[in-house]
Amino acid sequence: MARPRTVSDEAILDAALGVAHRRGPANVTFASVSEVAGLSPATLVQRFGSKEALLRAALERAWDFLDAATAREDERQPLTPEGAVQIVTELWPATEADDAYAEGLLLLYEDMRDPILRQRGVTWRTALTRALGRRLSNDPARQALMGQLMASQWQGAQIWWAFGREGRGRDVVAGELRAWLEAVGVER
Repeated sequence: MARPRTVSDEAILDAALGVAHRRGPANVTFASVSEVAGLSPATLVQRFGSKEALLRAALERAWDFLDAATAREDERQPLTPEGAVQIVTELWPATEADDAYAEGLLLLYEDMRDPILRQRGVTWRTALTRALGRRLSNDPARQALMGQLMASQWQGAQIWWAFGREGRGRDVVAGELRAWLEAVGVER
């Protein structure tokens, strides 16, 4: 009879995500995750098969979190331009230090390399741009464009902030988005 699992797959994937955020995706190994999860590397190999499978599963879990957070904020935030700013700023993890968030941007490379993870990004972009577009225009023909433009501005603002890391990231990015709304003539 098989022994009962003392550590869930979800807890292991959370440990792998923690390693990826703190030390980079290249350092997600059975040994590094075993230190955090409290299981032997051999047990992790039995459950996930390969380092690549472990990393993919962890990143898919991260996408699940992001999808759920986006849906939650879409439901929660008002249908106003300021509501659009709030959606994306609320996606910034409140409990994570800015330096850790900036390092987490390295995970995008992994997402872009893997076709399954890349598709998750495409699907999320659609949900996010719809949520933003509904807050930026009453014209259904303009909603997709405005949502895409704001999402692009948001992503760019995060990257530029990550280079200098001056100020609190979510506040700097929110300020840039508000300036962008003003520049494109969207009244808040």
